[in-house]
Amino acid sequence: MPERMLLQIDMKINQRILLARTPQGLPLVEDFSSDEVAVVSPADGQFLSRTIFLSLDPYYRNVMKNSPVYPERLAPGDVMIGETVAEVIESCHAQYQVGDFVLVRNGWQQYALSDGSGVHKLNPIELDSINAPLSTALGVLGMPGLTGYAGTLALAEPAVGETFVVSAATGPVGSTAGQVARMAGARVVGIAGSDEKCAYAVRELNFAACINYKNNDKPGELARALKRVCPDGINAYFDNVGGTTLTAVLGNLALHARIVLCGMIEAYSMDTPPPGPFLGPLVGARATIKGLVVYDHSARMPEMRQVIGTWIRHGQFHYREDITDGLLAAPAAFCRLMRGGNFGKALVRVADA
Repeated sequence: MPERMLLQIDMKINQRILLARTPQGLPLVEDFSSDEVAVVSPADGQFLSRTIFLSLDPYYRNVMKNSPVYPERLAPGDVMIGETVAEVIESCHAQYQVGDFVLVRNGWQQYALSDGSGVHKLNPIELDSINAPLSTALGVLGMPGLTGYAGTLALAEPAVGETFVVSAATGPVGSTAGQVARMAGARVVGIAGSDEKCAYAVRELNFAACINYKNNDKPGELARALKRVCPDGINAYFDNVGGTTLTAVLGNLALHARIVLCGMIEAYSMDTPPPGPFLGPLVGARATIKGLVVYDHSARMPEMRQVIGTWIRHGQFHYREDITDGLLAAPAAFCRLMRGGNFGKALVRVADA
C-alpha cells in the first residue's frame, strides 16, 4: 500500500455546479445550481486533485438530454460532467504523487477523487518548451486537437490544391482541422460567426477565405457565398455544425468530395431531431460521408501532440482560448458557448496552477 502523500488543502469545502433541470432548447443559467460539500480524502488506490481548468464543450448539451450517443448520464442534482486539468494534492495511489498535473474528468467542481482510470499525466516542462500552457491539454493538444487532426488526415484526406472547407473554423477542432489541411497543401476556407473570427482565420490561421454565416443568413445566401469563394467546388468538408450550413455545402460539392460529420451544434439544443438536408447532390457528386468519433483515433494522440507541438514551437500553428474565471461563472460561459459567443477554446479557470 503506498504511503499517503498530502499537500495542504487551504479550503475544506468543495464548490460544485449541478444540473438543476434538463434544458428546453438552448441552455439557460437557471438550468444549473450550485452547492458546497466537504472535501473527501482519498481511500487506498485513489488520489484527490484540485481543478485548475475546466473544459466547456458543446456535446455537454447532448449529455444533458441523455443522448444515446454518449455513455454519460445526467439527472437533476448531479455534478455536471467535464474534462479538467488538475493538480494532485493528496494521494494513496502508487502512480500519482502530490504535485502531479493530470488530465482527469473531475467535472464542474473544485476537488474530486479518482482511481486513475482514464487519467493522463501531464508534463508542464514539456508544454513550456513549446510555449503551450497547461490549458492546451484541453484544447489543441487534447481531445479537440485530436478530433481535428485525425478527422482531417484519416477521413477528409485533403490533397495538394484541393479546396477544404471547415465550419466553426476558429474553435479548437475547426482551427486544427483547417491548419492540418493547409499544411497538407489544401486551400482552406472557413465558416465562422463574426467578422472578427473570419479576420482571425485569414490573418492568423492563414486560411484562403472565411465566410461569416451570420451575414449570409437569408435562404440561399450561404450557398452563393460558398460558390463565390469555391468556384471549382468543395473537395472536402469538415462539418462541426450540421443544419443549414451543411445544406449550403451540399450544393457546392466537387466530384468525389468527402464530408466528415464531426459535430452538430445546431441540433444539440433541439428537443426533436431537425429535418435532414436533401442528400441528392451527394449522388451526383459521387461524394463520401464519414462519421467522426474521436475515441476511434485515440492511438494517434501521441502523434498529434508531437506534430502539432512542433508546429507551435516553429510558429506554424496558431490557436486561441476563451477563458472565463471562476467556477460559479461556468453556467453563463456554457450558455454563451452554445449561442456562438465564444472565440476560441472555451475554458473556465477554477484555480491558479
